[in-house]
Amino acid sequence: MQYNIQNRGGLQPLRVWAPRVQMVELVLDRESTPMLEKEGGWWQAEKSPGHGEDYWFVLDGEGPFPDPRSPWQPRGVDGPSRRLDHSRFEWSDQGFQPVPLSSAVIYELHVGTFSPQGTFKGVLHKLDHLAELGVSHVELMPVAEFSGERGWGYDGVNLYAPHHAYGQPEDLKELVNACHSRGLGVILDAVYNHLGPKGNYLPRFGPYFTDRYRTPWGDAVNFDGADSDEVRRFFIDNALMWLRDYHFDVLRLDAVHALYDFSARHFLEELAWEVKDLEASLGRHLVLIAESDLNDPRIIRPFQAGGYGLHAQWNEDFHHALHGALTGESQGYYADFGGLAHLAKALEKGFVYDGAYSAFRRRRHGRPAPDICGHKFVGCLQNHDQVGNRAGGERTSHLLTPGQLKMGAALVLTSAFIPMLFQGEEWGAKTPFLYFTAHEDEELARAVFQGRLAEFADFGWQSQDIPDPQSLETFARSRLDWQEPDREGHAEILNWHRELIRLRRKHPALTSGRLELVQVDFREEDKWLVMHRGSLCLACNFSPVQQTVPLDNPLGSLEILLASHADAALYGLDLFLPGHCVAVLECGFSAFPPSWK
Repeated sequence: MQYNIQNRGGLQPLRVWAPRVQMVELVLDRESTPMLEKEGGWWQAEKSPGHGEDYWFVLDGEGPFPDPRSPWQPRGVDGPSRRLDHSRFEWSDQGFQPVPLSSAVIYELHVGTFSPQGTFKGVLHKLDHLAELGVSHVELMPVAEFSGERGWGYDGVNLYAPHHAYGQPEDLKELVNACHSRGLGVILDAVYNHLGPKGNYLPRFGPYFTDRYRTPWGDAVNFDGADSDEVRRFFIDNALMWLRDYHFDVLRLDAVHALYDFSARHFLEELAWEVKDLEASLGRHLVLIAESDLNDPRIIRPFQAGGYGLHAQWNEDFHHALHGALTGESQGYYADFGGLAHLAKALEKGFVYDGAYSAFRRRRHGRPAPDICGHKFVGCLQNHDQVGNRAGGERTSHLLTPGQLKMGAALVLTSAFIPMLFQGEEWGAKTPFLYFTAHEDEELARAVFQGRLAEFADFGWQSQDIPDPQSLETFARSRLDWQEPDREGHAEILNWHRELIRLRRKHPALTSGRLELVQVDFREEDKWLVMHRGSLCLACNFSPVQQTVPLDNPLGSLEILLASHADAALYGLDLFLPGHCVAVLECGFSAFPPSWK
């Protein structure tokens, strides 16, 4: 039988997977036309819409519904889908390659609050600031279409469509293109462990979810049950689309511990293989970074060693240990951290909980990773989660003294890990980053708020101290104040971050990921810590009072390269540090003396 299939421009015939329905109709120009049934539960339009045309699907007389693979939702999650011809955009980044992940400095931002405009174009206008700061990669929090005009993006439902409030798909491509023109790689935060509660029409089309596993958001994605082949394909194709059609360089995969898959080949491994194939096809380096709460090195081990083949993961243990050492907080999951011993272990080993007993979890957690390079870990002092999931959205600049802020920045940017900054951190921003939503369903909004109240119970935060996520004021307060970087105090913190990034670029010892060459000495009772990295060492005084820190008698000369306080001074082989002070020193050695201890 011959089918009359129209393919306009670079578009393929319109298809949709709906294996459990008897009829699928395409609604185009207010007219419904039955689609042709194909093998494997697929349906294909006899006459496909062209670029810029709106369309819907009707399933067994119910609907209309947007396309599960809709590339454009100009009227939000409940509106019609719009066709998008990706071949129409003219890229100018041919030959661009981001710096290797091993030498990366990542900057995480939220499109809606990073600039006054709250759009992709707004981010583009601030790129010169990021280039001057010295970061190598810009990481966008999720941009897939979600319910409402504002939100964090982790409740996306149209995973193939950029969020309409941030701009058109071409605007996102222009942003990526502009980043590449400035030498900046671009990372996209992708969420494959759940979809949002509003506008999620996937269950109408097929068995995308299963009640065999439960997640914090409800039923799990069906990665290993009946008909899961096409479900896996849906998410893998989505990842490949962002990398191929939007030229993203890296995907950060949200909360992979909530991906329930007991297949012989885990979804993450299959995804990593396909990204590797796409990398070879495109001739561009492509990277996958995981967020994982498992402390399981299999996620970042290569395929040949029985791993999933992802390139790196966020190191929550390092963040928690650093936060606890600087703030003294011990509520919630910070109960497992706090001492300098935890921070020292994180700096030397990566994982703090590597099979050790976790009091917070009341069980052993994690496994050792003695063969893992530091470049497999992304380390930070703060990120969207650790700021936004506080009752008042307090940044470290609200919790720490300027000296402590500088110390935290120095430990992140001189560690063996891939350093990451969160928007505004580089100047000690005083604007909070709160949790905000714009759900049109009032009952849903109340349920989300009640869920956050229950989540905050472990931290002892009171309900009256938690701003209403639905309030426009909550969102407005979270916007960065771009007047701050020029103000007294903030300019000093900004210059400190710039100097640390320059220092990291200049000294190979700081970009090395060899954890076996990281040695940390500390004295818990006196609250000082010294980290040795090749010919450099970082000395930190966590105490509010001044003290002299011993440097363990290295042979050769010593020089202070950078200090957070002008009064830091060398006295022979000892270093005088004012309270909450940090200094980076260089000795006469060109390599790490193995006898130092």
